[in-house]
Amino acid sequence: MPRHLTSLYDLTPAELLEILKLAADLKRRHRDGDRPQMFPGRVLVQLFEKPSLRTRNSFEAAMANLGGSGLFLTTADAGLNGRESLNDVARVISSYADVITMRTFSQQLIDDFSEISTCPIINALSDDRHPCQALTDLLTIQETFGHTNVHLVFVGDGNNVAMSLAIAAAMTGMKFTLAVPSGFEMPADFMTDLLRRYPDAKVSQTDNPQEAVSTADVVYTDVWASMGQEEEAERRKKAFGAFQVNKELMACAPGTVKFMHDLPAKRGLEVTDDVMDGESSIVFQQAENRMHLARGLFAWIM
Repeated sequence: MPRHLTSLYDLTPAELLEILKLAADLKRRHRDGDRPQMFPGRVLVQLFEKPSLRTRNSFEAAMANLGGSGLFLTTADAGLNGRESLNDVARVISSYADVITMRTFSQQLIDDFSEISTCPIINALSDDRHPCQALTDLLTIQETFGHTNVHLVFVGDGNNVAMSLAIAAAMTGMKFTLAVPSGFEMPADFMTDLLRRYPDAKVSQTDNPQEAVSTADVVYTDVWASMGQEEEAERRKKAFGAFQVNKELMACAPGTVKFMHDLPAKRGLEVTDDVMDGESSIVFQQAENRMHLARGLFAWIM
Protein backbone atom coordinates (compact mmCIF):
# COMPACT_ATOMS: atom_id res chain seq x y z
CA MET A 1 0.00 0.00 0.00
CA PRO A 2 1.28 3.52 -0.78
CA ARG A 3 2.15 5.98 1.98
CA HIS A 4 -0.02 9.10 2.16
CA LEU A 5 0.28 12.49 3.82
CA THR A 6 -3.30 13.49 4.58
CA SER A 7 -2.29 14.97 7.95
CA LEU A 8 0.89 15.26 9.99
CA TYR A 9 -0.56 12.45 12.08
CA ASP A 10 0.35 10.14 9.18
CA LEU A 11 4.01 10.67 10.19
CA THR A 12 6.04 9.65 13.18
CA PRO A 13 8.27 12.36 14.68
CA ALA A 14 11.29 10.51 13.24
CA GLU A 15 9.74 10.49 9.75
CA LEU A 16 8.98 14.21 10.03
CA LEU A 17 12.64 14.91 10.82
CA GLU A 18 13.71 12.66 7.94
CA ILE A 19 11.63 14.73 5.50
CA LEU A 20 13.16 17.96 6.84
CA LYS A 21 16.65 16.51 6.45
CA LEU A 22 15.98 15.46 2.86
CA ALA A 23 14.52 18.89 2.03
CA ALA A 24 17.45 20.75 3.61
CA ASP A 25 19.97 18.58 1.76
CA LEU A 26 18.21 19.02 -1.58
CA LYS A 27 18.04 22.78 -1.01
CA ARG A 28 21.80 22.96 -0.39
CA ARG A 29 22.45 20.93 -3.54
CA HIS A 30 20.03 23.11 -5.52
CA ARG A 31 21.93 26.25 -4.52
CA ASP A 32 25.15 24.60 -5.67
CA GLY A 33 23.61 23.97 -9.08
CA ASP A 34 23.07 20.25 -8.41
CA ARG A 35 19.57 19.06 -9.35
CA PRO A 36 19.54 15.28 -8.98
CA GLN A 37 17.19 13.68 -11.49
CA MET A 38 15.62 11.33 -8.99
CA PHE A 39 12.31 10.78 -10.77
CA PRO A 40 12.73 10.79 -14.58
CA GLY A 41 9.51 9.82 -16.29
CA ARG A 42 7.49 10.12 -13.07
CA VAL A 43 4.20 12.02 -13.19
CA LEU A 44 2.69 14.34 -10.59
CA VAL A 45 -1.06 14.93 -10.87
CA GLN A 46 -2.44 17.93 -9.01
CA LEU A 47 -6.16 17.86 -8.25
CA PHE A 48 -7.32 21.27 -6.96
CA GLU A 49 -10.68 22.58 -5.84
CA LYS A 50 -9.18 25.91 -4.65
CA PRO A 51 -6.99 28.38 -6.61
CA SER A 52 -3.32 28.54 -5.72
CA LEU A 53 -0.06 30.37 -6.39
CA ARG A 54 2.62 28.90 -4.10
CA THR A 55 1.15 25.43 -3.63
CA ARG A 56 0.56 24.59 -7.28
CA ASN A 57 3.78 26.10 -8.58
CA SER A 58 6.03 24.85 -5.79
CA PHE A 59 4.93 21.24 -6.29
CA GLU A 60 5.14 21.46 -10.07
CA ALA A 61 8.59 23.11 -9.94
CA ALA A 62 9.75 20.52 -7.41
CA MET A 63 8.79 17.61 -9.64
CA ALA A 64 10.34 19.25 -12.71
CA ASN A 65 13.58 19.84 -10.79
CA LEU A 66 13.68 16.13 -9.89
CA GLY A 67 13.24 15.07 -13.51
CA GLY A 68 9.51 14.39 -13.57
CA SER A 69 6.52 16.19 -15.04
CA GLY A 70 3.20 17.49 -13.79
CA LEU A 71 -0.45 17.56 -14.81
CA PHE A 72 -3.07 19.87 -13.33
CA LEU A 73 -6.80 19.24 -12.97
CA THR A 74 -9.57 21.07 -11.17
CA THR A 75 -11.97 18.83 -9.31
CA ALA A 76 -14.54 19.72 -11.98
CA ASP A 77 -12.10 18.67 -14.73
CA ALA A 78 -11.75 15.35 -12.94
CA GLY A 79 -15.49 14.81 -12.69
CA LEU A 80 -15.73 15.26 -8.94
CA ASN A 81 -18.58 17.75 -9.46
CA GLY A 82 -21.00 14.81 -9.67
CA ARG A 83 -20.12 13.71 -13.21
CA GLU A 84 -18.35 10.60 -11.92
CA SER A 85 -18.11 8.74 -8.65
CA LEU A 86 -15.16 9.42 -6.37
CA ASN A 87 -14.21 5.74 -6.53
CA ASP A 88 -13.99 5.78 -10.32
CA VAL A 89 -12.04 9.04 -10.44
CA ALA A 90 -9.54 7.92 -7.81
CA ARG A 91 -8.91 4.58 -9.50
CA VAL A 92 -8.39 6.18 -12.91
CA ILE A 93 -6.21 9.14 -11.89
CA SER A 94 -3.99 7.08 -9.60
CA SER A 95 -3.38 4.66 -12.47
CA TYR A 96 -1.88 7.57 -14.46
CA ALA A 97 0.10 9.17 -11.63
CA ASP A 98 3.09 8.38 -9.44
CA VAL A 99 1.95 10.87 -6.80
CA ILE A 100 -1.15 13.07 -6.41
CA THR A 101 -1.49 16.38 -4.56
CA MET A 102 -4.97 17.54 -3.55
CA ARG A 103 -6.11 21.03 -2.50
CA THR A 104 -9.72 20.93 -1.38
CA PHE A 105 -12.32 22.38 0.95
CA SER A 106 -13.18 19.02 2.47
CA GLN A 107 -10.63 16.99 4.41
CA GLN A 108 -12.97 14.03 4.00
CA LEU A 109 -12.54 14.16 0.22
CA ILE A 110 -8.77 13.74 0.63
CA ASP A 111 -9.20 10.98 3.21
CA ASP A 112 -11.67 9.09 1.00
CA PHE A 113 -9.48 9.51 -2.10
CA SER A 114 -6.46 8.13 -0.25
CA GLU A 115 -8.41 4.99 0.71
CA ILE A 116 -8.82 4.15 -2.99
CA SER A 117 -5.69 5.56 -4.64
CA THR A 118 -2.94 3.18 -5.72
CA CYS A 119 -0.28 5.95 -5.51
CA PRO A 120 0.67 8.37 -2.70
CA ILE A 121 -1.73 11.20 -1.89
CA ILE A 122 -0.40 14.48 -0.45
CA ASN A 123 -2.74 16.92 1.26
CA ALA A 124 -1.83 20.26 -0.32
CA LEU A 125 -4.47 22.00 1.84
CA SER A 126 -7.94 21.36 3.18
CA ASP A 127 -10.15 23.42 5.46
CA ASP A 128 -8.95 21.28 8.39
CA ARG A 129 -5.27 20.64 7.70
CA HIS A 130 -2.26 22.14 5.89
CA PRO A 131 0.56 19.67 6.65
CA CYS A 132 2.94 20.79 3.89
CA GLN A 133 2.80 24.38 5.12
CA ALA A 134 3.66 23.28 8.64
CA LEU A 135 6.56 21.17 7.36
CA THR A 136 7.80 24.14 5.32
CA ASP A 137 7.60 26.34 8.40
CA LEU A 138 9.65 23.85 10.43
CA LEU A 139 12.25 23.79 7.63
CA THR A 140 12.39 27.61 7.65
CA ILE A 141 12.67 27.81 11.44
CA GLN A 142 15.37 25.15 11.47
CA GLU A 143 17.54 26.93 8.91
CA THR A 144 16.98 30.32 10.59
CA PHE A 145 17.72 29.29 14.18
CA GLY A 146 19.71 26.08 13.64
CA HIS A 147 17.03 24.10 15.51
CA THR A 148 13.27 23.99 16.14
CA ASN A 149 13.41 24.51 19.91
CA VAL A 150 11.69 27.89 19.67
CA HIS A 151 8.56 29.62 20.91
CA LEU A 152 6.21 30.13 17.97
CA VAL A 153 3.33 32.52 18.57
CA PHE A 154 0.53 32.42 16.01
CA VAL A 155 -1.58 35.58 16.16
CA GLY A 156 -4.96 35.04 14.54
CA ASP A 157 -7.54 32.38 13.78
CA GLY A 158 -7.42 28.80 15.05
CA ASN A 159 -7.56 27.65 11.43
CA ASN A 160 -6.03 24.82 9.39
CA VAL A 161 -2.56 26.40 9.47
CA ALA A 162 -2.67 26.99 13.23
CA MET A 163 -3.84 23.43 13.87
CA SER A 164 -1.15 21.92 11.64
CA LEU A 165 1.50 24.05 13.34
CA ALA A 166 0.20 22.90 16.73
CA ILE A 167 0.61 19.28 15.62
CA ALA A 168 4.10 20.03 14.28
CA ALA A 169 5.02 21.67 17.59
CA ALA A 170 3.76 18.67 19.56
CA MET A 171 5.79 16.31 17.37
CA THR A 172 9.04 18.28 17.71
CA GLY A 173 8.78 19.63 21.27
CA MET A 174 8.43 23.21 20.06
CA LYS A 175 6.42 25.64 22.19
CA PHE A 176 3.31 26.91 20.38
CA THR A 177 0.94 29.64 21.53
CA LEU A 178 -2.18 30.74 19.68
CA ALA A 179 -3.17 34.35 20.44
CA VAL A 180 -6.81 34.41 19.36
CA PRO A 181 -10.03 36.29 20.09
CA SER A 182 -12.70 34.41 22.01
CA GLY A 183 -14.81 32.21 19.76
CA PHE A 184 -12.08 31.57 17.18
CA GLU A 185 -9.86 29.14 19.11
CA MET A 186 -8.74 25.77 17.81
CA PRO A 187 -11.67 23.34 18.25
CA ALA A 188 -11.95 21.62 21.63
CA ASP A 189 -12.09 18.16 20.05
CA PHE A 190 -8.89 18.92 18.12
CA MET A 191 -7.09 19.93 21.33
CA THR A 192 -8.35 16.84 23.15
CA ASP A 193 -7.08 14.59 20.37
CA LEU A 194 -3.73 16.41 20.14
CA LEU A 195 -3.08 16.06 23.88
CA ARG A 196 -4.18 12.43 23.83
CA ARG A 197 -1.57 11.71 21.16
CA TYR A 198 1.13 14.00 22.62
CA PRO A 199 0.44 14.53 26.35
CA ASP A 200 3.60 16.60 26.79
CA ALA A 201 2.75 19.04 23.99
CA LYS A 202 3.56 22.66 24.86
CA VAL A 203 0.51 24.06 23.08
CA SER A 204 -1.64 26.82 24.59
CA GLN A 205 -4.17 29.50 23.65
CA THR A 206 -4.66 33.04 24.96
CA ASP A 207 -6.63 36.17 24.13
CA ASN A 208 -3.68 38.45 25.02
CA PRO A 209 -1.40 38.87 21.98
CA GLN A 210 0.95 41.34 23.71
CA GLU A 211 1.68 38.92 26.54
CA ALA A 212 1.97 35.99 24.12
CA VAL A 213 4.62 37.62 21.92
CA SER A 214 6.71 38.84 24.88
CA THR A 215 8.69 35.57 24.81
CA ALA A 216 8.29 34.76 21.11
CA ASP A 217 11.11 33.67 18.85
CA VAL A 218 8.70 33.71 15.91
CA VAL A 219 5.49 35.70 15.42
CA TYR A 220 3.27 34.17 12.75
CA THR A 221 -0.04 35.27 11.29
CA ASP A 222 -2.49 34.35 8.54
CA VAL A 223 -5.52 35.90 6.86
CA TRP A 224 -8.52 36.46 9.09
CA ALA A 225 -10.96 35.07 6.51
CA SER A 226 -9.82 32.10 4.43
CA MET A 227 -11.21 30.92 1.10
CA GLY A 228 -14.83 29.95 1.65
CA GLN A 229 -15.24 32.43 4.53
CA GLU A 230 -15.71 35.56 2.43
CA GLU A 231 -19.20 36.19 3.78
CA GLU A 232 -17.71 36.30 7.29
CA ALA A 233 -15.03 38.83 6.34
CA GLU A 234 -16.59 41.89 7.98
CA ARG A 235 -17.47 40.05 11.21
CA ARG A 236 -13.96 38.65 11.38
CA LYS A 237 -12.40 42.03 10.65
CA LYS A 238 -14.10 43.43 13.75
CA ALA A 239 -13.27 40.42 15.91
CA PHE A 240 -9.58 40.35 14.94
CA GLY A 241 -8.94 44.10 14.87
CA ALA A 242 -6.89 44.02 18.08
CA PHE A 243 -4.85 41.08 16.78
CA GLN A 244 -3.15 42.83 13.88
CA VAL A 245 0.60 42.17 13.67
CA ASN A 246 2.02 45.67 13.45
CA LYS A 247 5.11 47.51 14.74
CA GLU A 248 3.43 48.11 18.10
CA LEU A 249 2.82 44.39 18.66
CA MET A 250 6.28 43.45 17.37
CA ALA A 251 7.77 45.97 19.84
CA CYS A 252 6.37 43.77 22.62
CA ALA A 253 8.50 40.86 21.36
CA PRO A 254 12.23 40.29 21.88
CA GLY A 255 14.48 42.19 19.48
CA THR A 256 15.60 38.97 17.80
CA VAL A 257 12.06 37.88 16.87
CA LYS A 258 11.28 36.73 13.33
CA PHE A 259 8.02 37.21 11.44
CA MET A 260 6.32 34.54 9.31
CA HIS A 261 3.18 34.41 7.16
CA ASP A 262 2.04 31.54 4.94
CA LEU A 263 0.66 33.93 2.27
CA PRO A 264 -1.36 35.27 0.58
CA ALA A 265 -1.40 38.24 2.95
CA LYS A 266 -4.07 40.89 3.27
CA ARG A 267 -1.69 43.75 3.92
CA GLY A 268 -3.24 46.34 6.19
CA LEU A 269 -5.49 43.77 7.84
CA GLU A 270 -3.73 40.94 9.68
CA VAL A 271 -0.28 42.47 9.05
CA THR A 272 1.13 45.87 8.14
CA ASP A 273 3.64 46.59 5.37
CA ASP A 274 6.36 47.64 7.79
CA VAL A 275 6.29 44.16 9.38
CA MET A 276 5.90 42.21 6.13
CA ASP A 277 8.83 44.05 4.55
CA GLY A 278 10.79 44.67 7.73
CA GLU A 279 14.13 43.26 8.85
CA SER A 280 12.49 40.60 11.04
CA SER A 281 10.47 39.16 8.14
CA ILE A 282 11.44 35.75 6.73
CA VAL A 283 8.20 35.46 4.77
CA PHE A 284 9.76 35.09 1.32
CA GLN A 285 12.40 32.64 2.51
CA GLN A 286 9.41 30.70 3.88
CA ALA A 287 7.60 30.92 0.53
CA GLU A 288 10.65 29.69 -1.40
CA ASN A 289 10.93 26.77 0.98
CA ARG A 290 7.57 25.46 -0.18
CA MET A 291 9.40 24.15 -3.26
CA HIS A 292 12.34 22.72 -1.31
CA LEU A 293 10.02 21.00 1.15
CA ALA A 294 8.04 19.53 -1.75
CA ARG A 295 11.24 18.06 -3.19
CA GLY A 296 12.12 16.49 0.14
CA LEU A 297 8.59 15.17 0.55
CA PHE A 298 8.62 13.60 -2.92
CA ALA A 299 12.00 12.02 -2.15
CA TRP A 300 10.56 10.53 1.03
CA ILE A 301 7.08 9.47 -0.07
CA MET A 302 8.09 8.00 -3.46
